[in-house]
Amino acid sequence: MIQLYYYPLNASMAPHFMLEEISADFELIKVDRKNDGQKSNEYLALNPTGRIPTLVDDGKAIFESPAICIHLAETHPHYGLIPPLGDVNRALFFQWMMYLTNTVQAELMVYFYPQKHTQMVEAAINIASTQETRVTEMFALLDNELADRDFLVGETITACDFFLFMLAVWADEFKKPPLAFSNLSRYLKKMAKRASVARVCEKEGLSLADYQ
Repeated sequence: MIQLYYYPLNASMAPHFMLEEISADFELIKVDRKNDGQKSNEYLALNPTGRIPTLVDDGKAIFESPAICIHLAETHPHYGLIPPLGDVNRALFFQWMMYLTNTVQAELMVYFYPQKHTQMVEAAINIASTQETRVTEMFALLDNELADRDFLVGETITACDFFLFMLAVWADEFKKPPLAFSNLSRYLKKMAKRASVARVCEKEGLSLADYQ
């Protein structure tokens, strides 16, 4: 059985979406993040970075959320969550997955934890404000990309869509949240109707009322 070490609404959310989408037989193991459970010796033996999530598949641990999503897509190819080798969209899949994780997610982490980037309280407030502007510009780019399109890559859903939905949830309290963009709003509301997304949000305690 697959095991997903997770914490609600954390970076484990995208892999959780994926597991539900592929109807996997899996066990959710909640990490006691509030008490630094991810820093325990037991957890560090699986994931030396001390971060969430970690997936254990056939006894082997994998960490980093996009790597887990790609692994699940590659090992369950009949669900079509990653374009196959030779498909023109495969390079685009990796382009957008890298953009979402290396750019959008990375900049969101600075927004959420500005104190890690300065020793001055006043500067931390300024960093957070600047980051919100930067990330909002990234959502504007994605909004433009989704004009007249249902999915980020090709004509069917991929792991990129689940990853983008997770990041959009994180930014829902921005002055201009993802739902304020016309194309993103349409896209996110359609994603929210997907059974796998609804099941994960119910398990992780996220209301989808704003996505109706």
